[in-house]
Amino acid sequence: MTTPLTCRNYIDGQWLSAASGATLESRNPANKHEVVATFPRSASVDVDTAVAAARQAYRSWRLVPAPARAEYIFKVGELLSKYKEELAQLMSREMGKPLTEARGDVQEGIDCAFYSAAEGRRLFGQTTPSEMPNKFAMTVRMPIGVCALITPWNFPIAIPCWKAMPALVCGNTIILKPAEDTPACATKLVEIFAEAGLPPGVINLVHGVGEEVGKALVAHAGVDLVSFTGSSETGAEVGATCGRTHKRVCLEMGGKNAQIVMEDADLELALDGAVWGAFGTTGQRCTATSRLILHRDIKEKFTAMFKERTSKLRLGVGTDPNTDVGPIINERQLQRVSKYLDIAREEGAIVLMGGEIASEGELQHGYFFQPTILDRVIPQMRVAQEEIFGPVVALIEVSSFDEAISVLNDTNYGLSSSIYTRDINRAFVAMRDLEAGITYINGPTIGAEVHLPFGGVKHTGNGHREAGTTALDIFTEWKTVYVDFSGSLQRAQIDNRE
Repeated sequence: MTTPLTCRNYIDGQWLSAASGATLESRNPANKHEVVATFPRSASVDVDTAVAAARQAYRSWRLVPAPARAEYIFKVGELLSKYKEELAQLMSREMGKPLTEARGDVQEGIDCAFYSAAEGRRLFGQTTPSEMPNKFAMTVRMPIGVCALITPWNFPIAIPCWKAMPALVCGNTIILKPAEDTPACATKLVEIFAEAGLPPGVINLVHGVGEEVGKALVAHAGVDLVSFTGSSETGAEVGATCGRTHKRVCLEMGGKNAQIVMEDADLELALDGAVWGAFGTTGQRCTATSRLILHRDIKEKFTAMFKERTSKLRLGVGTDPNTDVGPIINERQLQRVSKYLDIAREEGAIVLMGGEIASEGELQHGYFFQPTILDRVIPQMRVAQEEIFGPVVALIEVSSFDEAISVLNDTNYGLSSSIYTRDINRAFVAMRDLEAGITYINGPTIGAEVHLPFGGVKHTGNGHREAGTTALDIFTEWKTVYVDFSGSLQRAQIDNRE
């Protein structure tokens, strides 16, 4: 064990304790006896201070040319590269994911930095002909103001970067509220932004409990935009509050993603995708493969292949290079996953393998759950409809391509989808008919790239997309500008034609 880190809020360029002095602890999910960090239990008064700082800084930050704002973000990308291994090691201890995945999490932040920095010279508007002579018409992008970024624990570097970097390039100021489980990762990330030289108040960090700090941020009159990633239940509350207070809101929420394996699929390739999609990040991804929809002609063979491969996965501490599957994030989530196994058994599903909390040897000190395969699942079961967020995958048998599409679409979620087939016609029908924001052909449900839009439909999101150029539409307002150089009154929206 190492000495716990002391995290603080970062407000107006200063590292501060909560006004109350109260603190909380972040523990290593692979060893619950190890305190990784202490951090402030902030309250509404701390939120007030951060919002005031962000509003003050916005007055000048919005006037910094976008290419110059982007240079700060480019510098952040260079610093993330410098501290990549340090961040990955910290993330693996604090969040639990294997080091290879933690490095990928940081790399996604690096990629986002360089991509967002390039947008500083491409914040394109439009020019268009006016319907009148001697009149010019164009659109430009304007920043929105103060943005509250509420982020989860499963990607403690990548997701804050997805939100913060385009927001800052667009001219907004931000307040980051990270998950209670990963305050040390958020602190190190903000230290990097500070090292890059961003002016005081442009980026602010407020730690605390969601019901206290998150709720205060969402309701605060000085916050102009809320970008939230988390559960659909909490997202609905965030959306309702923002609706009442006329804030812009971007919601990225749950998923119940499925991979279809048709009878003509390359089964070895589909197997690679299924194992990675179901058990990568211990199933703690909004894009994780929670359902495997298998054509009856290959169901038995593929199930045997999947079971055999899953049995070889090594459960353990994320910092161990031999680990394939790390811990569940905390005790509450561990019990939630375990409860869903009780529900599965009650509903008539068969546990092919796993299904229990893992407590042998060193695993007893952490929050580990065995990689689990459920068979004889039908679409109406709760384990086929509700997000579990753990290393649990349900096998569902279908008899046709049409049935596979129907079963995949039969949930309240619509984030990521996947189909393995060699039939190009089926592939294109799937691209058209699968109800999801993301569709993979012959690839797993996980693995987004930062230059493409990310988000989903139905209960997964509210129509906005993170990443790619679509992120600019979240963090900017469109302004239409007319320049009339005719020297006379010209009236639009009047019938000027004889």
